[in-house]
Amino acid sequence: MPGPQKQAPPPLQIDTARVVLAGMALWAVALVVLLLLGDRVDRLWTWTCVAALALATLGLGIMRWQGQGRSRDDR
Repeated sequence: MPGPQKQAPPPLQIDTARVVLAGMALWAVALVVLLLLGDRVDRLWTWTCVAALALATLGLGIMRWQGQGRSRDDR
């Protein structure tokens, strides 16, 4: 006999655009550090940062196109 079930908590209200922008800032900092290090690091890491920034920009554009990039106050 199953016991009483608990109600699921309400979903968190998160500004996803702010999360993506924070991640982009971290990738940008990593890219700058790698560019400053120059030939002492493998270029694969530099291209990884560039790809991450490009994909985040694409994702941010898609989020805004779908209307998810707006803050909660705009709705």
